[in-house]
Amino acid sequence: MSENSKEILNEDRRRVLIGATAIAGTLAAASAAQGNALKPLPPQTGQANRNGRFSGKVVAITGGNSGIGKATVEAFAREGAKVMFCARRDSLGKEVEQGVRKFGGDATWKRTDVREPKQVQEFVNASVEIYGRLDVLFNNAGIFMTPALLEEIPVENYRDMISTNVDGVFYGMKYAIPVMKKQGNGVIINMASVAGHSGFANTAHYNASKHAVIGLTKAAAKDSAKNNIRIVSISPLAVDTPMLQQSFKYQGLTYEKMAPLFTTPRIMGAHEIAESVLFLATDQATSINGMDLDVTGGQLA
Repeated sequence: MSENSKEILNEDRRRVLIGATAIAGTLAAASAAQGNALKPLPPQTGQANRNGRFSGKVVAITGGNSGIGKATVEAFAREGAKVMFCARRDSLGKEVEQGVRKFGGDATWKRTDVREPKQVQEFVNASVEIYGRLDVLFNNAGIFMTPALLEEIPVENYRDMISTNVDGVFYGMKYAIPVMKKQGNGVIINMASVAGHSGFANTAHYNASKHAVIGLTKAAAKDSAKNNIRIVSISPLAVDTPMLQQSFKYQGLTYEKMAPLFTTPRIMGAHEIAESVLFLATDQATSINGMDLDVTGGQLA
């Protein structure tokens, strides 16, 4: 065998070995990912990374005092973002803000009722005034009322549901889009739900609100794509939040009783949903626009 032939053979062997190593690594990663379906990674801890994925970015989050909103405020801040967030309860807002600053993140809380368009406009404007721009808006604020038959739902409860879950999303987009147009880019993520895809008994007003969020998202995405603004929504199932705990308590349900009924038989953590929101906001998701992301663990499959 000539020296040239030996070199070609050795090179072929080297490529095979590299390919086998890459495949093994991929399979190992896939195996780890499958394991995490039932045992997810824990929430991030430690100090904020000022050079993280969102370094130099400004993120605004509604309903950031607890649950998914709080987890998302903390997740963005840990990844270097400057976070403006709002909700209605003063004490919780200040508590979350102080917590973020303790781990080295940058977050500012502003009391805002998303049912009031002027207050939402002031919240968006404050993001720009304090931090200079607005790269990401997460319309997360929402409520879940006491379950009841449609004819037994008080009119004021129905109106409050629509005002919070739908109007709040509309106002957020209405006032953020012009800012993002002026900048030349932006991402808006709206909180929908599995209830935006299916009908559930005793929650007609909640179902209506989440179907509306998905519809608003699709239409707004078509309006804004030409301005380099992506608009998407996200649909969780049961997530371990104060809202879910309150709902289960009222209905006499427990996590142990409900979890086996789900495709992935467990209750999701708020930090898991937060990580999905972060992914949608990254440049790795630039082809995702106008869609609703299923984060139900396969319930909608």
